[in-house]
Amino acid sequence: MLNRLADYHTHTVRCGHATGSMEAYVEAAIARGLGEIGFSDHVPMYWLPEERRDPTCAMAMAELEEYVSDVLRIRERYPEIPVRLGLEADYVPGHEEALSRLLEAYPWDYVIGSVHFLGEWNFDHPDYVRRYDEWDIGALYDRFFALERAAAESGLFDFLAHIDLIKKFGHRPAHSLDAAYAELADAIARAGVAIELSTAGLRKPVGEVYPAPALLRACCERGVPLVISSDAHAPGEVGWGFEDARDLALRTGFTQVARFEGRRRRMVPLA
Repeated sequence: MLNRLADYHTHTVRCGHATGSMEAYVEAAIARGLGEIGFSDHVPMYWLPEERRDPTCAMAMAELEEYVSDVLRIRERYPEIPVRLGLEADYVPGHEEALSRLLEAYPWDYVIGSVHFLGEWNFDHPDYVRRYDEWDIGALYDRFFALERAAAESGLFDFLAHIDLIKKFGHRPAHSLDAAYAELADAIARAGVAIELSTAGLRKPVGEVYPAPALLRACCERGVPLVISSDAHAPGEVGWGFEDARDLALRTGFTQVARFEGRRRRMVPLA
């Protein structure tokens, strides 16, 4: 049974790269026996001029109000499962105030922090994967982890998504990442934010959960709270791989998972 778990990282068609109705996502969560579901579609690209925002990456600013209204409507339609209002918000250094203002306008249950961009490069996008060839991969990892640390320290987020997303297409540095993992885990622990154990990486070229087991262990050793997520972009991905993810979390040493409501965190037993 997965009723102790919530899938808080799910998307809607508004982001331009997901499929299925919001109702179908909720019904998939119910069918899998999850305890809660939350929607967390991609924040409008607030850091760019409107004419440069990519409709295949995130909802438009004009859609945000409707997105919030739809989640609240779905909540009323499905009283049998808590439906949480969330947002996946890109951390872009230098634009913290703009994001803070955007977040203040709505009654979020949680806000997920993520890093998808290095400058103007969307390194997560398969259309731009060749740009990895322009980098020393070790230096690329260093830059990415610096942004993850800054996201943790910003105070804007309740938990961080896929904290080693830079590995998505299988690029690995030649050197050990132990020191980088320790530094990132230290920053997250000091900030008091949670992280997600995401099964999405198993569906990507890297074929590994986010974060890597060694980074997950480093976070566990420092008492970082955990959420298990699917990063679902289709109803069939809701709760995907959660049994294995729960077992991995338990083997790593986690005994609780986080739940969120009104941006307040509470912990529930994992098993």
